[in-house]
Amino acid sequence: MTEGNMTELLDITLPRVTAPARRDRGKRAYNSGLAAEERAVALYTAAGLRLLESRWRGKSGEIDLILADGEVIVFAEVKQARTHDAAIASLRPAQMRRIHAAGSEYLAYCPKGQLTDVRFDLAVVDAAGRCSIMEGVFSHF
Repeated sequence: MTEGNMTELLDITLPRVTAPARRDRGKRAYNSGLAAEERAVALYTAAGLRLLESRWRGKSGEIDLILADGEVIVFAEVKQARTHDAAIASLRPAQMRRIHAAGSEYLAYCPKGQLTDVRFDLAVVDAAGRCSIMEGVFSHF
């Protein structure tokens, strides 16, 4: 085999393979996120809110839960971590801006549009499954 042929062999691009452990972590995170959202929905509906959308995706990003609290549209971000404090700390300003932009995008589908009363909540779920809702945590970014 000549040196040129060896170089050609080394230039082959192999398909990217996801390691099973990494794939399993991703599945666990996805499933625990769904479970956290279910806990938050249960708490919201017990308080009389109505679920409108789950994991709504617009051009600006995704909103975990969209609910109606009477005439008020509630955009809720659900965070799960070992503790409530850790879940709260995981919400970053850039993510808040994306959620706010996606919320504005969603309002285009509402009869009152941007004049709709809205609230942005944070629902936090700890490792034991305890859920706490923080109303109006963030609004304009």
